[in-house]
Amino acid sequence: MSKIGMYLKDSYSELVHKVSWPTWGQLQNSAIIVMVASVIFAIVIFAMDFTFRNLMEFLYKALY
Repeated sequence: MSKIGMYLKDSYSELVHKVSWPTWGQLQNSAIIVMVASVIFAIVIFAMDFTFRNLMEFLYKALY
């Protein structure tokens, strides 16, 4: 049980003293980048889905 306690103490010490946390501005910039990338990916996937659906409808109408 003492190994678990030592692990928790060391983990806490590392998180408090050794990890460099981003500033509020860096965090906001990163969040904006993630949101913009997510919107771009969503638009690309929507365009691919829309194109494929219309292509399949055209082929089904042409063949049947």
